[in-house]
Amino acid sequence: MQVAEMLSTYPKDLGGVDQARLTSCIEACVRCAQACTACADACLSEDMVAELTKCVRTDLDCADICETTARVLSRHTGYDAHMTRAILQACAQACKACGDECERHTRHRHCAVCAEACRACERACRDLLGALG
Repeated sequence: MQVAEMLSTYPKDLGGVDQARLTSCIEACVRCAQACTACADACLSEDMVAELTKCVRTDLDCADICETTARVLSRHTGYDAHMTRAILQACAQACKACGDECERHTRHRHCAVCAEACRACERACRDLLGALG
C-alpha cells in the first residue's frame, strides 16, 4: 500500500497526528475490510450457511465501517478531531463485534483469519485514538 507515501505528500502539517500510527490504522482498516468481505462471501458458500447469517451481516457491516474509516482518515483538509474520534470509536466497536462473532465460528478457517484482522484493526483504532488525546 502507498499509505505512508501518500500521507507524506500532503502539502501541510497533518495536525500533529502521529503519521506512523495513522498509517498503521489506515492499513489495518483496509486489510480488515478486505478480510470481512471475503469472510462474508466464504460464509455464503458454507453448507450450513443459515448458521452463519449473523456472521455475514457482522462481516459486511464491519467491512463498510472499516472502508469508510480508512477514507475519512485519509483526508486532512478541514480536519475535525471530533469526527475522527467518532469514526475511530465506531470502527473499533465494529471490529470488536465482528471479531467476537467470527471467533464463534473458527472451525471455518476464513472466520479465524477474519477475527485476527478484526482484532488488529480494533487495536490500531484504539492506538490512534489514544494518540489523539
